[in-house]
Amino acid sequence: MSSIICPTSRRGFSLERFRGNLREHAMLTSDNLYRRELAMTGKADFTEQEWDVVLQAPPSAGMIVVTAQKGGTFRETIAMAKAYAEARKEHGQSELLDAIAAAKPEVDHTRYHSFEELREHGLQHLRDAVALLQTKATADELDQYRRFVLTLSDRVANAHREGGASVSQAEQAAIDEISTALGSADQ
Repeated sequence: MSSIICPTSRRGFSLERFRGNLREHAMLTSDNLYRRELAMTGKADFTEQEWDVVLQAPPSAGMIVVTAQKGGTFRETIAMAKAYAEARKEHGQSELLDAIAAAKPEVDHTRYHSFEELREHGLQHLRDAVALLQTKATADELDQYRRFVLTLSDRVANAHREGGASVSQAEQAAIDEISTALGSADQ
């Protein structure tokens, strides 16, 4: 075993002991990262304002789709509520999604001057929620959140046939914009 004498403490320094401590630290660090990946994110991990951001995004996406095409507003709004109800049935897979699905979907009640303004604000809600979740949630939870929002948007679009199609071009364009605002797992 090679030892080096430390001039300030006159104690021996063992390279092997240092390497052993380094390996132990690396194992503890990787164990903590592993535990973090297993940890679930919940409502308690957010401030009240942050939680509002996370909760507002899914109904904002639904409203973007509802207002993309005239007609079917009542059916599309009910489809949004059903998407939440179905998410509640799948409870237990994610503490974060369970808490979101358990909350009553609340739409931003700001009075917008145009559908364009509503769309822009709604897309910003989505971007803000994703940015927040990237810092607080696991990658898997973020992907589940994105899927929930896109599923909700798709259900709203399919709730009312317009022009003989289950999803109109305007609704599909809205879903595409929502998907872009949510980003992807690659970002």
